[in-house]
Amino acid sequence: MTQYLVFTLSASIGAMGDLAGHERRGSLLWPGRSAITGLIGAALGLRREDDFTVLDAFGMAVAPFQHRTDSGFRDYHTVETVPSAKAKSPNSRPEALRIAGRDTNTTITLRDYQTGPLFGVVIWGEGLETLQSALKSPVFTLYFGRKSCPLSAPVDARIIQAETIEDAMTQVRVPEWRQGVTATQLITDAEDGDTHIEARHDQAIDRKHWHFGLRQVAFRQVHIEPEVAR
Repeated sequence: MTQYLVFTLSASIGAMGDLAGHERRGSLLWPGRSAITGLIGAALGLRREDDFTVLDAFGMAVAPFQHRTDSGFRDYHTVETVPSAKAKSPNSRPEALRIAGRDTNTTITLRDYQTGPLFGVVIWGEGLETLQSALKSPVFTLYFGRKSCPLSAPVDARIIQAETIEDAMTQVRVPEWRQGVTATQLITDAEDGDTHIEARHDQAIDRKHWHFGLRQVAFRQVHIEPEVAR
C-alpha cells in the first residue's frame, strides 16, 4: 500500500494553462503539472519568484469528472495600457491614465474558459502532511487558473492508502451537487508499459519568466466513480 494525498478541484468556470500570448489566452482541457504545483504553492504561501523545486519531487495525476454537457466559452477582454513615455512615474494606474489622457493603447484579448471543471488530483511522495495542511488552510486564495475563477467548493484534501494511482483516485470526494459523474481517463507521468503518451510543456522551470520544460504524459483508460462529500 502507498500513501497518497487526494483532493478535488471544482469551479463554475476555469482556465487551464496553454500559451500565454498577448492577444489570445487559451485553455487546455485539463490542468497540467505547472497548474497543480502553482495551486499548491499558493496554498503554501509561495510567491512566483520563490523556489518551487520542493514540489518537483512529487508525483501527480489528474482525472476529469465533468459532465458531457460541460463546454467552454471565449471572453473578449479589453486591455488598456499607458505608453511608458506618458506614464511619468505615476503612483497608481488611475493617475497614469489621467496623465495619458486619450493617448493610450487599447487592445482586445481573447480568453478561453472551461465551464464546470471538476477534477480529481492524486499526489504522492514525501511530506504529504504539509501539503494537506496547506490545502486545508491556504495562505493565498485558491483559483482555478485565473483570479476570475474561484473554486466552488473546498478541495477536501485527505491522505489515504491505496494499491495504485487508479485506486487512490476512486477515493476522491466530489461536491454533493456534482454526484453521478465518472472519469474515463487518468492523466499522469508516463511509465514503462503506457501506450498512449504525449509530450506536454507543463514542467515549470522559471515561473518569473514563464519558462516551461517538456515531460511525457500518459493517458490511461479507466472507469472511476468518485465518492461524494457529505
